[in-house]
Amino acid sequence: MDILNSFKISSSALKAQSIRLNTISSNLANIETTSTPEGGPYKKKSVYFQSTPLSFKEQLNTQVKGNLQGVEVSKIIEDNTPAKKVYNPSHPDADENGYVEMPNISVLEEMVDMMSATRSYQANVTAIKSAKRMALKALEIGR
Repeated sequence: MDILNSFKISSSALKAQSIRLNTISSNLANIETTSTPEGGPYKKKSVYFQSTPLSFKEQLNTQVKGNLQGVEVSKIIEDNTPAKKVYNPSHPDADENGYVEMPNISVLEEMVDMMSATRSYQANVTAIKSAKRMALKALEIGR
């Protein structure tokens, strides 16, 4: 496999994990948001990935038997589970019974997802650094 292709594959993963981290951050930032422009509480968003082949031109240039795949964000979906109802009659968004609809976001789940995304991001940075070191060592052989 060409060193540049390994850079492209890892950089596609870095971009995808960056979007995932931004989405998780948005979920955590809006954990107490009870009113949105669309109406109702904030809805948790989840990121879905899909593999994506390198371009036809890149595959022709690589002379590799097999299909090189990168990754991309295929969709970001809002969670449609019902909101949690919390009794707080003094809240401005409380209904006539004193209940407030709160986003259905678990801090624990979001933090675990964030740690997973961070580890994946770090692994891809390490892969890029390793490919760079290999390329530099290959250049030293020619001296």
